[in-house]
Amino acid sequence: MRYTKISQKEFSNIRKLYESVMSNACNGLFFSEGRCYGDEIAEKALKDKENFFAIAKKELIDRGWVEDVSFKGDTITVKGSIEVMENEHPTCHRLRGILRHLYEVHRKERGYCVEKKCQSVGDEACVFLIEPMN
Repeated sequence: MRYTKISQKEFSNIRKLYESVMSNACNGLFFSEGRCYGDEIAEKALKDKENFFAIAKKELIDRGWVEDVSFKGDTITVKGSIEVMENEHPTCHRLRGILRHLYEVHRKERGYCVEKKCQSVGDEACVFLIEPMN
């Protein structure tokens, strides 16, 4: 398996490029992209269901998506998301897609993932909430 690396600055520049063309419509694209990234992480974590979130945490850190992450029930707290950039709104759409996909695979049910706090807007950490889809 091969991987590629992009810097946080490159990530930010790509985001700005998409936003210049698509405005906020690109957020859905970033979210869907994240779901694709989450696929391989979830596949790896499923090999040991008892340690699913410990494996997912290691993968997210090893792949550079986050500096740290904790999974507590339906709340995920992240420090150092690669998507953090100074902004007026939360910016971690790809990560939101990854996290939603992880929970859907683990629980075998669909859900929403909402970013309640974001370091991009000055919060201490990014906090995501998984909500059931009715």
